[in-house]
Amino acid sequence: MTPEQYVQEKAAASGSSFYYAFLFLPPPRRAAITAFYAFCREVDDVVDEVTDPAIARTKLAWWHTEVARAFEGQPSHPVMQALMPGARAFGLQAEQLQSVISGCEMDLDQTRYLDFAALQRYCHLVAGVVGEVSARIFGQTDEATTRYAHKLGLAFQLTNIIRDVGEDALRGRIYLPVSELQQHDVKAHEILQRQYSDRFVALMRFQAQRAHALYDEALALLPAVDYRAQKPGLMMASIYRTLLREIEHEQFRVLNQRISLTPLRKLWLAWKVQALGRVAT
Repeated sequence: MTPEQYVQEKAAASGSSFYYAFLFLPPPRRAAITAFYAFCREVDDVVDEVTDPAIARTKLAWWHTEVARAFEGQPSHPVMQALMPGARAFGLQAEQLQSVISGCEMDLDQTRYLDFAALQRYCHLVAGVVGEVSARIFGQTDEATTRYAHKLGLAFQLTNIIRDVGEDALRGRIYLPVSELQQHDVKAHEILQRQYSDRFVALMRFQAQRAHALYDEALALLPAVDYRAQKPGLMMASIYRTLLREIEHEQFRVLNQRISLTPLRKLWLAWKVQALGRVAT
């Protein structure tokens, strides 16, 4: 299996909304973003699939070293072998990939966030930097697009947090800020035991409103000159925001099930942005 085949299979197997947006890119950019997404999946899987924190920490330390070696011209992992041509072509920096790894490392040490400011610092590493790299690969020409990419990445991550509350609880993690749990009188043990209540729904409605506001802010920040180049990000925004609406429609029944969109619906939403320029709001 070639490095290119490896990252393609990694991206396709995830079933992620991101994969559908990649389909409309020209081959060099599609190859680069697919490899970068596979990199993100590799390091994230270390945290989610390795049960021993010491082993996970060792694996992430290896990834730190692998990224450094790759940018010195000696990649050994197929993901980095596939990524490096795009990294050179689109100006990616080793520090950006190191930040993503550091964000995943936070999951080994921290299972709670006191307030939204603390959560934002985590989201910056695991989502904001990912948005920044993606915007470069898509064809960013205006530096102002970076602010849009970071804001949109934060909106994506908050949507993921809302969708995955139940799954994260099974791992002993609660990403909803402690101060906001207290504000809505929701106890941590209720979430860990996946107990549904009107108080929980109110808490989640508050989270969804903030995510919607971030989508609006991100779209307002995108410079017109980069609108066409950033269509893949807009496709993802359309898919993710539709997912958020679906979760709202289902009354935030996320503690005991994973709410998702069908592949056909994701493809349809992506096509509408590509062909008609329509982003779900």
